[in-house]
Amino acid sequence: MQKTNNELSYRTIDVIIETLSESYCKLINQRLPLKLMPSVMLWGPPGVGKSQGVHFLGEQIRLNTGKRVHIQDVRLMLFNPIDLRGIPTANADKSLAVWLKPKIFDMDPSDNTINILFLDEISAAPQTVQAAAYQITLDRVIGEHKLPDNCIVIAAGNRLTDKSVSVKMPKALANRLMHFEVDVNFDSWKKWAIKHNLNHLVIDYLSFQPNKLMTFDSSLDQLAFTTPRTWEMVSNILNYISEDVKKVYDMIAGLIGAGNAVEFKAWVDNQDSLPDIRDVFLGRATIIPKTPSGLYAVTNGMLEYASKHKDDLYQIANSIRYAMKLPPDYSTMLLKEYMSIEKDYSKKLMSIPEFMKWLNTKGKLLDGIK
Repeated sequence: MQKTNNELSYRTIDVIIETLSESYCKLINQRLPLKLMPSVMLWGPPGVGKSQGVHFLGEQIRLNTGKRVHIQDVRLMLFNPIDLRGIPTANADKSLAVWLKPKIFDMDPSDNTINILFLDEISAAPQTVQAAAYQITLDRVIGEHKLPDNCIVIAAGNRLTDKSVSVKMPKALANRLMHFEVDVNFDSWKKWAIKHNLNHLVIDYLSFQPNKLMTFDSSLDQLAFTTPRTWEMVSNILNYISEDVKKVYDMIAGLIGAGNAVEFKAWVDNQDSLPDIRDVFLGRATIIPKTPSGLYAVTNGMLEYASKHKDDLYQIANSIRYAMKLPPDYSTMLLKEYMSIEKDYSKKLMSIPEFMKWLNTKGKLLDGIK
């Protein structure tokens, strides 16, 4: 994933939450003011687990401090500036206007409670609403209303480069926040998925094809694509509707896109006869698929992996050695795709003895591949 600002702390959501949990719990257990920690801003593309991370943070605080944790989840894009301040009404003698406290400030201030005010989708809110969040994030007040001392403020939103609904954050607001950019990492996601009982087909497929965990591309006009969130939705369908992928295929395609769904179904249909893609590139794979759908799944997986590791020529050489064992039309199609991984990549391939051996023995088949 492309970093948008190399000055940001760029970590997986579990690492970010672990850091925040340790910090907040230290303040709470030492009875220090929570406002010593600046308000937090989580940046990341859609579906990477920002909201789930905040709820997990609440659970960690509860477990490590013994406090009750209440999370107030506020979607700022649905608010007007006046909504944050409350509703004006007359005072008792009708001489002055007073503001009724908005529901987001309805928190338990008692010592045995920690409140988390989660300002989600803040980057999608109009700048007038973001401006109203100035006081909340720094001064912990808005108008005449004040957050209780036992309140943590966390905001989250998509980046401008994600091309989701996003409004540039004013510098004055940005400077009041501690920023983290959320990365997507398969190994950390897999630990989470196992702990939360995601369907084994989803976990096993993504272990075979980890690059498919997140295929969101802001440059493409996509409605359905893979993210940790959509894979969790696929898991729910498999767990609670049917594990017959053919039966629920249309629903899966509606979540992750038709192309990704085809590849997932091909893997499910051939899972017992497919090698681990990483084993292919490490020179350890011995299984050769026998069916067209199995060959399609493994060659597509190899191309995805090769594109991500194109500069590791040792791994590329191992994969070419494996490709030579595939049926000629599949190996030829795959090696032609390899040659197009990037401009002039064929020159790099020609420095690999395995590729030259393939080119000398089967390269003539390239003429038949359009």
